[in-house]
Amino acid sequence: MKPDIHPKYELITITCACGNAVQVRSTWGKDMGLEICSNCHPFFTGKQKLLDTAGRIERFRKKYAGKVAPAK
Repeated sequence: MKPDIHPKYELITITCACGNAVQVRSTWGKDMGLEICSNCHPFFTGKQKLLDTAGRIERFRKKYAGKVAPAK
């Protein structure tokens, strides 16, 4: 390898808005901030809510309530 052409691979801290901090190695060179991480994201925490503002799920259930899929 040629000397002095590769970026430095340094230890940085990535901090989320919730306060979670993770140390990783990166060529970025400075600490980073995130708005959301796996500790506070609703999908990963299990607090995800499905919003049905247009009533599509209820319409689907009404339409196909009595129908059964044919057996193969």
